[in-house]
Amino acid sequence: MANEENERLIKHIRSIGYLKSKNIENALREVPREFFVPESMKYLAYRDSPLYIGSNQTISQPSTVVAMTEALDVKEGQKILEIGTGSGWQAAVLAKLVGDKGFVYTIEIIENLVKFARENLKKLNIKNVKVIKGDGSLGLKKYALFDRIIITAACPEIIKPLLKQLKVNGIMVIPIGNLYLQSMYVIKKLKKGIEKKSIGSFMFVPLTGKHGFK
Repeated sequence: MANEENERLIKHIRSIGYLKSKNIENALREVPREFFVPESMKYLAYRDSPLYIGSNQTISQPSTVVAMTEALDVKEGQKILEIGTGSGWQAAVLAKLVGDKGFVYTIEIIENLVKFARENLKKLNIKNVKVIKGDGSLGLKKYALFDRIIITAACPEIIKPLLKQLKVNGIMVIPIGNLYLQSMYVIKKLKKGIEKKSIGSFMFVPLTGKHGFK
C-alpha cells in the first residue's frame, strides 16, 4: 500500500512540473518518506504537504524537496553540505544521488532532531551521511570546500560563511526572505562574484544561529 501511495506522490510531483530527473525519481523510491516522519504521522507520509516532526519543526513538502534537489543539480561523487537536517529525508535523497563515492554532511541545531535523523538514516542503512549537531549558519569549515550547499530554512540574506565554503562553480540553493515568505534562490559561485536566480516563492521555518534570524 505504501509503495502505491509513494508512486502516486511521485506521479503528482512529475505532473506539476517539479520532477524532471530520473535519478531523483529513483531516489524517492529508495528512501520512502514514511521512514522520516513520526509514527503518528505515517498515514500522511505520502501527501504533498509539510508535516510536523516535533520541536516546532516540519519535514518539507515533497514537491519542495524535489524542486530544491532539481535546482541543486547534484552529480555522482560530490560532497554536499545541508543546513537543517530535520528528520533526515532530504539528506537521504541527496545521499542516493551522490552515490557511494559522494558524501553528505548535514547540520542540525536541535538535539532531538539530530537523534531522530540518525535513527532514520540507520534504518535504511545509509552510510554516506554524517549528521552533526551545531549552528548551521556557520557552515562546516572542517570539511570545506563543498560542491553543493542546500539550506532548508528561511534565511534573512545570503549567508556569507556558507558562500565562502562553496567551491568555485559550486551551487547553493537557499530560501531568502522574511519569517513568513521566502524566494528560493539558486546561486552559482564564480571566480568573481555570483550568479543568482529565483525559482519561486516558498515558506520555511527560520534559520537560527549566529547568521540566522535573531
